[in-house]
Amino acid sequence: MSDSSGCKAALLVIVVALFGGVIGFSAGFAAHAVLVAANPVAGVDAVSEVTAPPPATEAAAAPTAGTSAAPSPQPTAVPTLEIPPATGQPFDLFWEAWALIQQDYYGDLPTAEEMTFGAIRGATATLGDPYTAFVEPAAAEHRRQTEGGSYEGIGAMVSMEDGRLVIVQPFKDNPAEKAGLLPGDIVLQVDDTPIENMSIYEAIDLILGPAGSDVTLTILRDGEEPFDVIVTRARIEVPMVESEMREDGIAYVSLFSFDSTATDQLSAEIEELLAQNPKGLILDLRGNPGGYLYEALLTAGLFLPQDEVVMIERSKTEETALTPEEFGSEGPLAPDIPLVVLVNAGSASASEIVAGALQDYGRAVLIGEKTFGKGSVQLIHELSDGAELRVTTARWFTPKDRAIHGVGLDPDITVEITQEDMDAERDPQLERAVEYLLTGE
Repeated sequence: MSDSSGCKAALLVIVVALFGGVIGFSAGFAAHAVLVAANPVAGVDAVSEVTAPPPATEAAAAPTAGTSAAPSPQPTAVPTLEIPPATGQPFDLFWEAWALIQQDYYGDLPTAEEMTFGAIRGATATLGDPYTAFVEPAAAEHRRQTEGGSYEGIGAMVSMEDGRLVIVQPFKDNPAEKAGLLPGDIVLQVDDTPIENMSIYEAIDLILGPAGSDVTLTILRDGEEPFDVIVTRARIEVPMVESEMREDGIAYVSLFSFDSTATDQLSAEIEELLAQNPKGLILDLRGNPGGYLYEALLTAGLFLPQDEVVMIERSKTEETALTPEEFGSEGPLAPDIPLVVLVNAGSASASEIVAGALQDYGRAVLIGEKTFGKGSVQLIHELSDGAELRVTTARWFTPKDRAIHGVGLDPDITVEITQEDMDAERDPQLERAVEYLLTGE
């Protein structure tokens, strides 16, 4: 059992937890315009349409005597795709448009692969769902290789909001925090690459990189002009559980993510704490981005009867009420001890399932800030070339049928942490939780 100051220690690199088939970030997102820091266009009041002139006649095109003909422009690309015959279906319009581009465009045409990837991205963007996204083969393989308990990156949780990558929370003592990044910062560009219209997964892949290497993020912060921040990447070791028996008699345990061993580790720590007869227990889910769905059900089952509904899952074909016993729960470990759950904007997905269920049943008091609002399930399909297509297949609701997705959970007692608190290494949320457990108010 490790000691904890009560503030969450270093956590995930850039991660957005995906569930159902699996889930991970932030952070494909909807294709909307992104503010770009470099080279704004000034003085443009309107855009006029320019049409091609009619073909010149032979007489007009022929050079007159005594003049030299201007060299004819050479085509810079050849068509890359064979246009299929019309079928009478609406998609014929796409091929009609692309045939004209291949015929008339003066410039380099994309390869067949680049065009295919772009078409898939465009199609998924029309769904308006940031979590249904296409991930190119290289980025998908990078994700598969870096799954597990450690990463090489900057150490922050991100989300995609209106097409812009937002820092939800830099994790304590990680590179993002050390470089001065703050919650709410918008990442406009990664090195030389604007990240507008990217999926969250592709944007994250640009930010991840070898430990010791630098990445330059162009940041837009409220009230300031865009500026660059250089972050030196590091290897981020992801702890799972930290716990402490405080001198005031309050037991504290922090769960950092819902991986495949989360409930086993958490229950072992809680057993040790309960053996010391604490007056109350604090479960810290701040900055926990989620993980496996079944682990969320089992964790809730440590505090609730095993036959209680923990969450409702709705897909396009069915509605399912899920209980801990369906996933092998043997009954609550801590059914009666006074309980506070700490949450913030970094508490997402599986964290919100657990916190929402405990709040609905009155089993715990939620203290902190509004949660992230990730209440959807993604199924990951590996495509024939190694790319991935992540498709939202369902949404979650609390036992009392409260929506999570896009809404989040409101704490019972709201306590914010200011920059001054962080600079002074104060944790008013933890302090308020201790006060509540000691006084009942």
